[in-house]
Amino acid sequence: MNNEIPEKSNFWSKPTVWKLLLLILAYLAFYLAVGQVVSRVFADQIDTDNVVGSASSVIFGLALPIGIGGIALLIFTAKMGWLRSVFGPQPIRGKRWMWIGPILVVAAIVAHLSGTDWSSWSAGEILSLLALGACVGLAEELMTRGLAVKMLRDARHTERFVAVVSSLLFALMHMTNLLSGMEASTVLFTVVYTFGFGMCMYLTMRVTGTIWAAIVLHGLTDPTTILSTGGLDTSVTETASGATAIATLVTVLLVIFGVVAIFLIRGRTSADQPATATA
Repeated sequence: MNNEIPEKSNFWSKPTVWKLLLLILAYLAFYLAVGQVVSRVFADQIDTDNVVGSASSVIFGLALPIGIGGIALLIFTAKMGWLRSVFGPQPIRGKRWMWIGPILVVAAIVAHLSGTDWSSWSAGEILSLLALGACVGLAEELMTRGLAVKMLRDARHTERFVAVVSSLLFALMHMTNLLSGMEASTVLFTVVYTFGFGMCMYLTMRVTGTIWAAIVLHGLTDPTTILSTGGLDTSVTETASGATAIATLVTVLLVIFGVVAIFLIRGRTSADQPATATA
């Protein structure tokens, strides 16, 4: 990543919120279009009734479209000369209280793993879900904690604004699940949850100093949630018992903490601010 080209002076080099919205809409349109093409080309490999019902269905129905979307985002980031600023050290570090965010996410992952009925999943299905998690972690974190955060910071917004807007946009991106026929109540739960989760991912990036920590935790969250609940974007409250009940409690705490964190975040980056600065 040290061989990236210098940042270019063009339409995107002077970011604004509306330009960020345009970029996200373009990404979603591209991702949905790729999904349509993939679903037609590999229709015989995808179980439309249960997209996580087989390894091939997970790969072609879920992982491949978002993986291609992630590659497109990487190409865009490289062409803009933003690889180092996105994947390098954070220009502003976090305070110790921010560790609550990643700790809650790790607790949910552990609870989901403990509550998984492993006998109901084959090795191929588990590996395919891990591949899906890797694609989701990279693509969604690159879009919302990488590009979105960079653009909002470059527009000289406060870190509170950066955290809230990037997390809100991340949550609203999941409204596209309505297009796949997902129940509105499930989509609403997903949007609320992903806002809190997005705030925790922002705090993870701040307190660890790198987006890679958020990518890894995000990449583990999706597959472990699916393994535990048995479905895609299924509310853990629908099967709350034992370890899954703990996961439900942690999920609620995660959302509450995400909201509380809004009032605790301080600071603003500047062009000459050192990467070790705290706020």
